[in-house]
Amino acid sequence: MFRLLLAFALVASTYAVCDNQCSGHGTCMTDDVCNCYDNWGVGLSHDSGDCSDRVCPYELAWVDTPDKTGAFHKYAECAGRGICDRTTGECACFDGYEGKGCQRTACPNDCSGHGTCEYIEDMAFAATWNDYDRRGLKHNAKTFELHSWDSGKIRGCVCDAQYGDVDCSKRMCPYGTDVLDVRDNLLSSLKYQEQKLVFVSSDHTPALAVGAGGVDTIKGETFALTFKSRLNETFTTIPIVFDATASDKDFISDVQLALLNLPNRVIDGVQVTAQRYSTAHGAFVGNGTLVNENSAYATGGQADGLDVAGDNLRDMLIVTVKFTGDGVQGPQHLLAVEDYECNDGCTPKLTGLNLEYRYNHKSSNITETKLADYNSYECGRRGVCDYDTGLCKCFTGYAGDNCNTLTTLV
Repeated sequence: MFRLLLAFALVASTYAVCDNQCSGHGTCMTDDVCNCYDNWGVGLSHDSGDCSDRVCPYELAWVDTPDKTGAFHKYAECAGRGICDRTTGECACFDGYEGKGCQRTACPNDCSGHGTCEYIEDMAFAATWNDYDRRGLKHNAKTFELHSWDSGKIRGCVCDAQYGDVDCSKRMCPYGTDVLDVRDNLLSSLKYQEQKLVFVSSDHTPALAVGAGGVDTIKGETFALTFKSRLNETFTTIPIVFDATASDKDFISDVQLALLNLPNRVIDGVQVTAQRYSTAHGAFVGNGTLVNENSAYATGGQADGLDVAGDNLRDMLIVTVKFTGDGVQGPQHLLAVEDYECNDGCTPKLTGLNLEYRYNHKSSNITETKLADYNSYECGRRGVCDYDTGLCKCFTGYAGDNCNTLTTLV
């Protein structure tokens, strides 16, 4: 019996003799061809051969030739942006690419230690995602046309506050209005940037009376506002108690003081007004105004630039923030409403607001309703920024952090 089995083995080996015994990385088939294990082969085509070469990871190709169906960005070894080391099975990526299969771009200088390397799909919203609501994407401000193949491949630097450039290597200098800038129309009053915050409760109960529904259902809840400066510094206010009673000047005062009390006087002047609109009453039921420390109240009125004819909203509160300080002249980033719940261990501690952002069919509840007359320039356009220190070197005759103080009569 032993001799018979040995004879069969010799016959089988005679008909299945593979090169180099498949290098120990495959199975020798009866046709003398190696069936290689995963990630083993020979040459660029990865024909089985003697299974002596390693195969490197495949990723979506950065550039390739379309096939007969027109498809491109197919899977390629090292994504077509690296050389495969056949002994280790690892890709040696070209400069600017990294990852196990060279599947993503590297950020320049690793963002110089002053930023984070982010994928393009996470960078689309820039300052705040609300900003894009007024750039032709009103159907959905959070939707952007990205090619699916590169959304998780291309990356760039998102710089820390006070740092800029593509590799976050430069310190940013203060921005300010050019002291010699002339407004387009000197006959009209000075215009400051205005932002409109619309609060709509997710409670759809009609507000037939005060406290019966609508925004009255979130009265007493707390929220906060976040402001982003021109130097990318982010500041969040203390908790603000929501009150939909537009005649309540305490609420308006709370909003204004919360913004003015942000650190470093990042907002050095602001005016806050509030109006409430209810379809149950068919008109604005009141408004409140607070400028600095003076206040006034009047019933009725119209909302500046507000069209509610076709919105079918039962009840809403409209808060308008006007930036009037010297440090916030010109365009500013849109405010962000922190309406989430923030409990123990979270700051600022908030109960949150149940809001429905569907005013005018937009996903954002914040819009810019009035442009400022003046612009905002690096070093006030009257100096040169020292990107090593983040300080302005003002031209002769100008002084100040942003060079917008005139020291010489001209």
